[in-house]
Amino acid sequence: MKKIVKSLMIAAAVSLSAGTTLAANAQQDTEAKSLEELLQLVEKNRVSSREISAEREREFTAARADKQALLNQARQQLSDEEARGKRLQNQFSENEITLANKEQELENAKGTLGEMFGVVRGAATETIGRIATSIVSAQYPGREDVLESLAEAKELPTLTELEELWTALLTEMVQSGKVVTFETDVYQLDGGVENKEITRVGSFNLISGGQYLTYNDSTEQVQPLGRQPDGYITSQTEAFTETSSGYEGVYLDPSRGQILGLLTQKATLEERYHQGGTVGYVITVVLIIGLLISVFKLLTLTAVGGKMRSQLKNIDKPSDKNPLGRVLKVYHANKNADAENLELKLDEAVLKETPKVESGVNVIKILAAIAPLLGLLGTVVGMIGTFQSITLFGTGDPKIMAGDISMALVTTAMGLIAAIPLILAHSIVAGRSKSIVHILDEQVAGIVAAHSEKE
Repeated sequence: MKKIVKSLMIAAAVSLSAGTTLAANAQQDTEAKSLEELLQLVEKNRVSSREISAEREREFTAARADKQALLNQARQQLSDEEARGKRLQNQFSENEITLANKEQELENAKGTLGEMFGVVRGAATETIGRIATSIVSAQYPGREDVLESLAEAKELPTLTELEELWTALLTEMVQSGKVVTFETDVYQLDGGVENKEITRVGSFNLISGGQYLTYNDSTEQVQPLGRQPDGYITSQTEAFTETSSGYEGVYLDPSRGQILGLLTQKATLEERYHQGGTVGYVITVVLIIGLLISVFKLLTLTAVGGKMRSQLKNIDKPSDKNPLGRVLKVYHANKNADAENLELKLDEAVLKETPKVESGVNVIKILAAIAPLLGLLGTVVGMIGTFQSITLFGTGDPKIMAGDISMALVTTAMGLIAAIPLILAHSIVAGRSKSIVHILDEQVAGIVAAHSEKE
């Protein structure tokens, strides 16, 4: 009996775990209180389970039929697409053959026009490059846009396109021989934009306000040069732009801006001066000191010479404010001495005045000799730096050695430039001092001769 009950309970448990619906129904029923009720409950659940299983089987069978229909439809579509692909492939092959035949017919029909087409394309390409970089485009922008389609075309050019090419070439030729003034925006180097009146000299240069401008073809903008040429070049531009009739000269750049671009990299005098470095500064100090001494001595000697000339007109009244007056005072103080003693006294007086007159003259001479020696020193220092650069970096890049070589050459030039005016100044000052001493000697000799005649 226990075994039968245990088997029935196991069967009920299996039946209850078959689905969620069975479990829900089993929970809703009241618990079995006897074996008979338990048997009835199991039978009831078995019937419900069969019904649910049958329903599920019908649904699965219906869905399986639908899936098979979809599969059959997909297979049919695949078959249709494969057939369509074959048709298109065959059609593509036929079109390729037809296209090749048509191209051959076109070549045969073109005849000598094909050569013209190549010439036109080449001319259009060359014209685009010429127009894009021409400064005429600063006045007439966008001229090359019309020709780009012609240069890239694969078909024969139309009459309108040929006329555009002809017009572009003719416009460039005509404008290259004209001097025209027009207004346009000038993009400053600091980022600002200013509308200016610009004078275009053919296809060579753009001028405005006494300055040369450049046309940047990549940005299609007019810009000032980073550095203007020398003053004697820019000074001609002002007179040229202000001339309303007649002829006026102006410097042109035949390379259409390349030479002006190179001039912006040219070192100025100030930059070359600073390339001399410390030695160059010392040479400058030597030159300044020598010139100051020369000017001071020249002024003082000129003043002394003027006073001595005045003293010569009034010998009887000597003055202590000039060397000749002081020498004459010595004479007046020793009139009663014999000629020999008087000569000695006067020579002593002249010797006292000579150092004052010639003071500083030898300093100028020494500075004039030091300046080229300092230049030679700078040359040696620059060459030492050059050889050090060669030792460290080799000779692959000349720019590495350029700084030291510049110092060597610049200091040599600065030494010569300082020595030449100092030598000239020394000659002038020495001549003035010798003339003063000569006057003193001349007067002393005359006084001694006159005194000897009296005796």
